[in-house]
Amino acid sequence: MQNVIKEIGDSYKKPAVVNVKSGDTVRVHQKIREGSKERVQVFQGLVIRTDRKNSHTSRITVRRISSGVGVEKSFLLHSPLVVKVEVTKRSKVRRNYLSYMRSRTGKSARMTGVDFDREAVNSVHDAELEAEEAKLREENAKEAAAKAEEKAKEEAELAAKAAEVEARHKQAS
Repeated sequence: MQNVIKEIGDSYKKPAVVNVKSGDTVRVHQKIREGSKERVQVFQGLVIRTDRKNSHTSRITVRRISSGVGVEKSFLLHSPLVVKVEVTKRSKVRRNYLSYMRSRTGKSARMTGVDFDREAVNSVHDAELEAEEAKLREENAKEAAAKAEEKAKEEAELAAKAAEVEARHKQAS
């Protein structure tokens, strides 16, 4: 029974995910659907918690300060809505759950940075997601081209009407 559950869970896993640790500053690119439109929103902040690292339900909690108010968001790393996670800074920490960061502000909230190879950590390529992103960009470009064409057609009609009105005005004079 356990093997069956594990197989089902593994089928929902993404083939490759960035290795994120507590204390990392990350940029999470997330798909947002508004009505019929879809866009990618970026949430940048400090990872204060990582849960169930090797599971299909692995989760990170990211905290950032927005307009003086602390905002925390949890992201399922294997969710289809999470497009990309990139590590921008890595800090030295000795815990998995950095709950003490909630009470820190200003200089006391700074963490000691650690050198790391940013390209090696962030070089996770998922061909399926990249193809989907390219498809979204292509659809957006097609929509923009169709709108531009429609607008050009309307402007041409208005110019034709203006010329017709001007011609009638000259005939009346």
